[in-house]
Amino acid sequence: MPLKFAELGTVYRYEKSGVLHGLTRVRGFTQDDAHIFCTPDQMAKELTSLLKYGLKILKTFGFKDYEIYLSTRPKKFMGTLKMWQEAINSLKYALEKLKLKYQLDSEGGVFYGPKIDIKIKDSLGRPWQCSTFQVDFNLPKAFNVFYIDENGKKKEPIMIHRALLGSLERFIGVLLEHYAGALPLWLSPIQVWVIPIGTHHKKYAEEVVKKINESGSRCELKDENETISKKIREGEIQKTPYMLIVGNKEIEKKSVRVRERKKGDIGMMKLDKFIEKVKTETENKKL
Repeated sequence: MPLKFAELGTVYRYEKSGVLHGLTRVRGFTQDDAHIFCTPDQMAKELTSLLKYGLKILKTFGFKDYEIYLSTRPKKFMGTLKMWQEAINSLKYALEKLKLKYQLDSEGGVFYGPKIDIKIKDSLGRPWQCSTFQVDFNLPKAFNVFYIDENGKKKEPIMIHRALLGSLERFIGVLLEHYAGALPLWLSPIQVWVIPIGTHHKKYAEEVVKKINESGSRCELKDENETISKKIREGEIQKTPYMLIVGNKEIEKKSVRVRERKKGDIGMMKLDKFIEKVKTETENKKL
């Protein structure tokens, strides 16, 4: 103990057509669920660890604006008042241990236990329910789950549900809006475009693409029969993090001319140095 299980579970909810909203409210979605079985003595420590990890993930994705709610016992509930109070105290302990500001959602818990909800805000300031940390009194009893304590006695464990991102579809929708489509380098599906100036520069451009992809980055060759300015414009519309222009000078010096999103042309750079730059920014999850 604690015993931990995780899954990506697809679930369905028959939302009325009037409330369906892009990726953020759908009828079928996938949750990053985990279920932790622990002893009552371990509950506060586990909740603190889970909450800390959840906030670390939100920070990594660039979310700093969110609201935290502690939902307490509803009028109809399972378990005893003592169980509920111990669980609420453990949730409060986790919040206060991490020095987090939170709001009390009185009677907002579900019938099988209290919870902490984190609502992240999109680019319009709208809050969306994502991360959840939930104590469950129902399932251990329903499935007759038990453990043997140090005194050889049969005890019912505490069960904690956690979803760090919540609905993956909703999180992706909020993420895309948060960055207005201009995802950080490490999240961008295509990180680099390579654009040869002319057809006789294509061979070197292909070599550049191959080396970048072999380094673990995601790169594409843009060799359509269009003008350089049109390709660059298309790259800007697609919000491509980096575009590399290659011509005679670049071939001669084994370099690339780098265009960085929002900054434009930042000059010529040795190919190996550029590859290291992209790799470092990706590994550091630079925002």
